[in-house]
Amino acid sequence: MPPLIVVDSNYQFVAPHRGTVWPRLLRPAILSWVKHREGITRIDVQGAERIRSLQQAGHGLLLAPNHCRMTDALVLQKLSAVLDQPFYTMASSHLFRGSRWLAWTLRRMGGFSVYREGIDKQAIQTGVEILTNAERPLVIFPEGALSQANDHLNPLQEGVSFIARTAAARLTREQDNPALAQRKVFTVPIAIRYVFEGDVDQTVGSILSQIERQLGWQPARRKSLVDRTLMVGQALLALQEIEHLGAPQTGPIEVRLEALINHLLQPLETEWLVNPSAGSVIGRVKELRRAILPEMISGDLTGEESRRRWDHLRIAEFAQALSLYPARYVASHPTADRLLETAERFQEQLTGLTPVHGPRRVTLEVGEPLPVDPRRDRSSRTDPLLQSLEQSLKSMLSHTARESRPYASAS
Repeated sequence: MPPLIVVDSNYQFVAPHRGTVWPRLLRPAILSWVKHREGITRIDVQGAERIRSLQQAGHGLLLAPNHCRMTDALVLQKLSAVLDQPFYTMASSHLFRGSRWLAWTLRRMGGFSVYREGIDKQAIQTGVEILTNAERPLVIFPEGALSQANDHLNPLQEGVSFIARTAAARLTREQDNPALAQRKVFTVPIAIRYVFEGDVDQTVGSILSQIERQLGWQPARRKSLVDRTLMVGQALLALQEIEHLGAPQTGPIEVRLEALINHLLQPLETEWLVNPSAGSVIGRVKELRRAILPEMISGDLTGEESRRRWDHLRIAEFAQALSLYPARYVASHPTADRLLETAERFQEQLTGLTPVHGPRRVTLEVGEPLPVDPRRDRSSRTDPLLQSLEQSLKSMLSHTARESRPYASAS
């Protein structure tokens, strides 16, 4: 199973450091670390002038990037450097409750915490104030979870549009204030694209050989990486089906994944939720965490009950991880990046570790800013702002996908 990132300790909001000296001092060190420890050799920025012009006009800016790798917030420091402008960043509270060094650095760089397992009024208020005051751009990852697939976008979470719309509404009420009368709020989509520039046959082949040995197979080096990846994926899914369903299933992969996910989540939802959500798996898991965690934090549970709830949280987290395998991701369009991403996910599923594979280069594309209407059209079944943001991100990711090399077997 993937590493669990839920924490059962009392949550305390971590406010951002407001100064600009520390972000500017730490930025070169972070970009250097990304290069030497994460194998990211180059970061290119496109469209930064769109942010700069709105900054100069004094508007509140919510930067909304896709979220496919743990390094996303770090590579955004290149955009910060190009603009010579520190950012504020909303980050999951578990990042502030692990390494003291990480917590210290996050806060000095303008990071502040948000509690994923509840409604964090302080985090929301802080985000609204940042946009209203237009202190500096605010970064929020609208997917709310890592996709781990650069060509796939998770469902966007409504918290992003709620914060942006609340700030826009507040500015509307301040029309008598000359300093705020002309200020508006914009949501700015940013597409982050990672491109692997190494030897894909050697790198992915080595990962697959290791996994094949773990499965008791001889490494299938004479087969193409696409065939080997599909075989390993089928085997890992079948093993999970044997564990949870009693036997491997048949049919399309996406149908089998959905059946396994529902088998894992529905018993938990029956026990913990009065009205289970029919939405995305990420949303369903979020609701389960909100129901399971409060009494764990209060410390009033027996050891046996606490262990039982940890088991439930791990199952929910595993179901979410399964949901993040896009259907036919490799088979439909095999590229070097899709093959490596998928192999890395297999490796993480089996070991809990995510080794670095480089070299990679990164493109940060700033999209057309979206003006935020303070009013929500209640007649629409979908949130218009989220819909526009999703369309922009998907369009930019589709455009930058041309940078990924189509896979051609070396054999």
